[in-house]
Amino acid sequence: MSEADWQARLSSDEYYVLRQKGTERPFTGAYTDSEAVGTYHCKGCGAPLFTSQDKFHSGCGWPSFDRTISDGALTETLDLSHGMRRIEVTCSRCGGHMGHVFPDGPADTTGLRYCINSIAITFNGN
Repeated sequence: MSEADWQARLSSDEYYVLRQKGTERPFTGAYTDSEAVGTYHCKGCGAPLFTSQDKFHSGCGWPSFDRTISDGALTETLDLSHGMRRIEVTCSRCGGHMGHVFPDGPADTTGLRYCINSIAITFNGN
């Protein structure tokens, strides 16, 4: 889709995060503290990305997951913006910015923490 199409499809806040690599303020997202059972999908294209089974409370202010729903669901890219060295994660289907992945997740599972913007995902309960 063209950027004009994305702007027409998404709210201004969704567009800022998904298409301009923005970040919502911590502790403001709809899914930060959610414990509902189901699947999280990309807000831009609907691709399944995470399950509630892999969600955990990290205290970082954004929804956190220790793994994706499947290999290849997200694309990882080195992000050197803002004077930091991080790994950005984007939807492999539409390229929408989701957030970042860090190596400080639960040691008893994957050790990863996918720190995801609530505004970039939708939830489908089971």
